[in-house]
Amino acid sequence: MNKNFYITTPIYYPSANPHMGHAYSSIVADFFARFKKIDGYKVYFLTGTDEHGLKIQRSAEKQNIEPYQFCNKISQTFKDLTKTLNLSNTDFIRTTEDRHKKSVQHLWNELIKNDEIYLSKYSGWYSVSDEAFYGNDEIEDIEGKKVAKSSKSSVEWIEEESFFFRLSKWQKPLLDFYKSNPNFISPKTRKNEVISFVKEGLKDLSISRKSFSWGIKVPNNSEHIIYVWLDALTNYISALNYPNLKDQLYKDFWPASIHIIGKDILRFHAVYWPAFLMAAKIDLPLKIYGHGWILSGDEKMSKSKGNILDPIEIINKYGLDALRYYLIKEVSFGNDGNISREKLEECINSDLANNFGNLCQRVTAFAIKNCSSKIPEKIKFEKNDLVILDKYKNNLDIIRSKVDEQNVNFYIDYIIKSLFEANKYFNDEEPWSKKDDLVRLNTIVYTTFEIVRKISFLLYPIIPDSSLKALKIFNLEEKDVVFSSIAENELLTKGEKINKIDILFKKMEKKND
Repeated sequence: MNKNFYITTPIYYPSANPHMGHAYSSIVADFFARFKKIDGYKVYFLTGTDEHGLKIQRSAEKQNIEPYQFCNKISQTFKDLTKTLNLSNTDFIRTTEDRHKKSVQHLWNELIKNDEIYLSKYSGWYSVSDEAFYGNDEIEDIEGKKVAKSSKSSVEWIEEESFFFRLSKWQKPLLDFYKSNPNFISPKTRKNEVISFVKEGLKDLSISRKSFSWGIKVPNNSEHIIYVWLDALTNYISALNYPNLKDQLYKDFWPASIHIIGKDILRFHAVYWPAFLMAAKIDLPLKIYGHGWILSGDEKMSKSKGNILDPIEIINKYGLDALRYYLIKEVSFGNDGNISREKLEECINSDLANNFGNLCQRVTAFAIKNCSSKIPEKIKFEKNDLVILDKYKNNLDIIRSKVDEQNVNFYIDYIIKSLFEANKYFNDEEPWSKKDDLVRLNTIVYTTFEIVRKISFLLYPIIPDSSLKALKIFNLEEKDVVFSSIAENELLTKGEKINKIDILFKKMEKKND
């Protein structure tokens, strides 16, 4: 069994500062990366910035600085965000790096060699904001302005000499590939959109521009720069040192296990990218997952709309793990998600402070007082104890398979249900009334401690810092977090001293108007 796992976020376009949509893609990818790591996989987790194109060039011109200087500044904010969000990424790629340029130019040459590229003239609608070309049927008039129907971004008519990729010839191979690889695009609704788009017919794709200069030069023709998407998508293999097919990174991790992207860039990833790879005779990634948008009201958060909820502000006020948990729980993975401060505060209070934090505090305080501040030694499990403990072992493979299906909702619901059952168990068993039966008292405490450990292990990919704080009760560290060990019922060392921990999550006080 292949125990290598390669996951990517989109590479972000640094024309302005990061917003909640960027944070969401990254946090979700980090959840999968961390889960696979604790399940014994060798993980390569890539994120980065996409730094070429007309939008970047214009943004830099507005600030009267060179595009590369502009990219250095904004790219750093995205790099800083990986630390702020506590991402476990292995690599951060910038498309302005030499390793990337070499890969892109090599890929171009492979496509030329295979007669997949030809020179012609492009005339049509182009959106600078989307870095995308649109047909007449994809354009509409709004208040006298031509915009793309899908994104509502302004489009402009351009006419210029351009190199074209023979996308049209890959229509049937793509449809055949989707049919024989039904899990390639997820969720299903996105797959249906892509198949419908490809069935309508594919036109050859303009893959170079002459009207601006900020990008990777076309080999042997310095008048042209390579179209942003052919450049950007290649990051997924340039980070693995393509074209060196013998490089250990490339051998270990390509094809990618999953590309996590927003649904607005699905066409580029599920149509153009596999077509480029097929044409260059490179293996295709195993899966592309197009998640929904983070909405503010009923609209997608975007720089141009000015409706951005700043993740840094939220983290400063509520804490990082509160945001990580809330985004993973509240946004049904694959669908659009509407977020608000009010819902975030409710989530902190009910799930994190009451259910998880309170359970950790209660059982620890009780053990400090009644078990000499130690993990109980003399125990004897009864049926009630084993019913709740064995649930984790019985569900081990189900949890794994649900994560492999990107069913994040199942995972979080399983934790919420487990927390409810754990609190109910401790209340129903009433250890405080068993002081004349110390073996029973000890067993209830030990069982609850084991449940806290198991739930903390499950929470680790979502809220790593807070789960590790909870595990300090038992002197457990990050290296001790192993997913398969939730099947064990007596992992905690009996007789070992326990530690009192600080409050994990402070309850948010509701303001009265």
